[in-house]
Amino acid sequence: MVARPPLKVVVGAMAFDDIPSVQAIERASFSAPWPANAYRTELETNKLAHYLVARVGDEVAGFAGLWLMVDEAHVTTFAIAPAWRRNRLGERLLVALFDLALERRANEATLEVRLSNLPARRLYEKFGFRPVGIRPGYYSDNNEDALIMTTEPLRSPEMVARLAERRAALEEADDPVKAIGVPPAGLDGRA
Repeated sequence: MVARPPLKVVVGAMAFDDIPSVQAIERASFSAPWPANAYRTELETNKLAHYLVARVGDEVAGFAGLWLMVDEAHVTTFAIAPAWRRNRLGERLLVALFDLALERRANEATLEVRLSNLPARRLYEKFGFRPVGIRPGYYSDNNEDALIMTTEPLRSPEMVARLAERRAALEEADDPVKAIGVPPAGLDGRA
């Protein structure tokens, strides 16, 4: 058997051409996916919004978004295509989101996650998110509560060390997918 070279993943700004792929991942991941026009509106008009995609070759394998509001980076959406889960793409996207938040001078990061979504909660905890509250009935499809999670200040010694640790773990990992790009300085997430 011949060993395959690692596949390369590139994380960069979401473009309009990515929306159909993002929608396919949405439909496979969420019971109430965002409509395609929501992403178009976000990319065109929301100056607070920043969206990233993770590409493996020509394929969009995952995406994430955040809004930068004053000094808070609020993760608005995050998903990996089912075929690409468990390949550390989620970790690579989170590193890129943290880099973007730091570049934009965010002080902390927040998000909501379904109480029942234990894999996502564990991933977020690896990156220093901790539970701080509940939003009752937050999810409209089944009225499930959302767990509100937030980080320590992003420039605190603990968070700087945690992000460095996560980045080092990704660089050292013997993964089938290797990162070759992260958002450049000045990335605004809009096409």
